[in-house]
Amino acid sequence: MKERSRVEQFERIRRDHRDEGLSIRALADKHKVHRRTVRQALEDAVPPTRKPPERTAPVLGPYEATVRRWLIEDQKAPRKQRHTARQIWQRLMEEEGASVAESSVRNLVARLKVEIGADRTQVMVPQTHPPAEEAEVDFGEFQAVIAGVVMKLFMFCLRLSHSGKAVHVAYANQAQESFLDGHVRAFEALGGVPIGMVRYDNLKPAVIRVALGRERFEHPRFIALRSHYGYDSFYCMPGVDGAHEKGGVEGEIGRFRRRHLTPVPHVGSLAALNEALAAADARDDARRIGARAETVGAAAARELPLLRPLPAEPFDVSASLSCRVDAKARVCVRQSYYSVPARFAGRRLEARLGATTVRVLDAGKVIAEHTRSLHKGTEDLVLDHYLEVLTRKPGALAGSTALATARATGAFTAAHQRFWDAARRQLGDGPGTRALVGVLLLHRTLPGDAVAAGIHGALTLGNLDPDLVAVEARRAMLTGDAPIPVSVPASASPAATIDRPAPSLAGYDQLLTPTLQEATA
Repeated sequence: MKERSRVEQFERIRRDHRDEGLSIRALADKHKVHRRTVRQALEDAVPPTRKPPERTAPVLGPYEATVRRWLIEDQKAPRKQRHTARQIWQRLMEEEGASVAESSVRNLVARLKVEIGADRTQVMVPQTHPPAEEAEVDFGEFQAVIAGVVMKLFMFCLRLSHSGKAVHVAYANQAQESFLDGHVRAFEALGGVPIGMVRYDNLKPAVIRVALGRERFEHPRFIALRSHYGYDSFYCMPGVDGAHEKGGVEGEIGRFRRRHLTPVPHVGSLAALNEALAAADARDDARRIGARAETVGAAAARELPLLRPLPAEPFDVSASLSCRVDAKARVCVRQSYYSVPARFAGRRLEARLGATTVRVLDAGKVIAEHTRSLHKGTEDLVLDHYLEVLTRKPGALAGSTALATARATGAFTAAHQRFWDAARRQLGDGPGTRALVGVLLLHRTLPGDAVAAGIHGALTLGNLDPDLVAVEARRAMLTGDAPIPVSVPASASPAATIDRPAPSLAGYDQLLTPTLQEATA
């Protein structure tokens, strides 16, 4: 308001001088101002800026040198053990006997920090990222309820720097297999690999040790992944100083968490959660970043065709471990137990630990495959792995953990239970359970629907022999609308997988024709 009144005053002075031709003295007398002000008004319609008064600090003045010395000494002290403005105010009162307001000390500290260079604001230089050149990778934490259990999960995020297109994958940990698997899934989702570099912070799955500058001692498995896909890596400076070097993915994780993971998601499994994250990524194609004219999806449509094509085979992210099978036909992998066929008890096998699966191999051949457990100390037991043992120990089936798991997953159906109940009533507990085990063994070679039809036929006939169940199952396959293919065992030769036409006896008529002609001659 003061500035406006001065402008209006200058306007009145200039008007009187223009319209009435008043002199400087007359204008000064009329408007009650100094002649210097009249001259300023006549020279320029805009009043000059007032010079701020130089105020002394009679109370803080004697202590300014002391505060300056403390702040300079702070520059050599650890970051978390430096003075705050409040601590300086307290020291001035306790050690120097000063009587001054805390706000005055805060203002003095702020001014002195600027003078000595201790409060330099870091300036960021805007960057332009060409299409398909760069990407950024990081992990972010979040919580979700999986199968009724609140879990802390980790979200892998790979973001293309040009378009802002990002891929998010949830994992139960930040282990190396999750880190590598995130790259494989992200590259497959994008349909290619950046032709330039991917920016990282100093994640342990990639970096063994941080050297001077940007030199890093990298993990051999990460080097193999990078070589497989053919891109370069760029490591940001450690700590807060390097966070801005991959600020795109840092902000993307926070945005995605607020947009799609709030409120806390409730899902039945980790796979279902990742399906939801993939759907959220697809919806994000319609959003715009800041004031950009095109959407993320439109920018990605230009960028994705420029990516380097994927290799013919994806990178194998699984880690090879050597595990000994215990007396319960289990191997322990990362404090969780997984079953293998009982015949391997006591042997040492190779376990391939992936981000979401665990495969157990014997001489390079897969003998068991499980979904990786999300919790420590759990057991993932397959009933089929114990069937040979249960033929000798039928009494162990009723209370077995493998049976409880099979019931929970639906592998052991109500039809199996009806057959078991009928077999025990007709044959007794031991023989009836052995009959059930014989039926369960049929699942290795026959489809589940056919075995269920065989069980129904055996119950209808009142004969609970497993061989009869097999006969009825095959009969159901032949009389069905379409023959159900028989699953080929893993131990079968490669020739068993070749499609061959059904056999025909039509060719035998050619052999019989000459014989008939000879008989009539």
